[in-house]
Amino acid sequence: MRPLDGVRSIKVKLSIVIVIAVAISAVVSTIGLRTGIPIWLRPPITVTIALAVTYPVARGLTAPLREMASATEEIAAGRPAPTIVATSQDEVGRLARSFNEMRAQLDEVDRQRRDLVANVSHELRTPITALQATLENIVDGVEEADPHTLGVMLAQTQRLSRMVSQLLDLSKLESGASPLHRRRFPVRPVLDQAAAESQLASPATRLRVECADDINATGDPERMHQVVANLVENAVRHSPPDAEIVVSACDDGHSLVLAITDSGPGIPAAEVDRVFERFYRADQSRAGASGGSGLGLAIVRWIVDLHGGHVGVDVDHTPGCRVTVTIPHEEISTT
Repeated sequence: MRPLDGVRSIKVKLSIVIVIAVAISAVVSTIGLRTGIPIWLRPPITVTIALAVTYPVARGLTAPLREMASATEEIAAGRPAPTIVATSQDEVGRLARSFNEMRAQLDEVDRQRRDLVANVSHELRTPITALQATLENIVDGVEEADPHTLGVMLAQTQRLSRMVSQLLDLSKLESGASPLHRRRFPVRPVLDQAAAESQLASPATRLRVECADDINATGDPERMHQVVANLVENAVRHSPPDAEIVVSACDDGHSLVLAITDSGPGIPAAEVDRVFERFYRADQSRAGASGGSGLGLAIVRWIVDLHGGHVGVDVDHTPGCRVTVTIPHEEISTT
């Protein structure tokens, strides 16, 4: 029973309860005088009637607080907490709605934690299993330690090293332990360097940089290089071997706008919001060395967020995929 849910102030609600109790006392006293009820009997009657009337109202007033206390105990015990009924319009109702939002965020964080543990275990198990099997075969004399076998093992260890480095990097970014070294810098050299590095790794891919020499940006050039390198690497991975990838930058007067355009299969509109999650792959069939670790775009999002910018996928761009990064010229966050 919550008859006062429409009242927007808890102070007004308490005042109403007090007024009801005083009114009951006055009515009982008046009736007692007219009917001759003994004076000593009037207080017990007043208290009984007042409790009968005000208790349900008071119980409804404090119901969200009791529910939140119970839910807090469930969360502390590691159990899922129920949703708090938040129909009240007063301060307690607003607190209950905030509590529900917090509970939902905690549930999402817990889901991401479980997914992270599962994904890390899966991603690390694959190269470790391959290394173990190869080493066992070499020890047992089934295989020889020829250059090809050692090259495969080296590739697996390099993949493990990259994944661990990316996990550490992402952890630093999320915790704020990796601050930006912010300064004014020319954009063209950053794009050229990232494109050149990618070209060495994928000689068949054609990379074209479109950026005026006089375009400058404010931010951390090392981190911005990381953003461009990760986006180009992702574009190369999902494009045909001889495809052209365009890395462009322009200044719209308010922001630096970077764009990486490829001619791959693109990203379905339903998955655009998820491609920047850790370990998420739009094409689940791509795994192992060919599919990447699923961490590169998550790192891109965190770096761009630290710069106060935005990264998104142009779902209307066809064929292929176009990822756009916008970095504002004004002051940026360094935490």
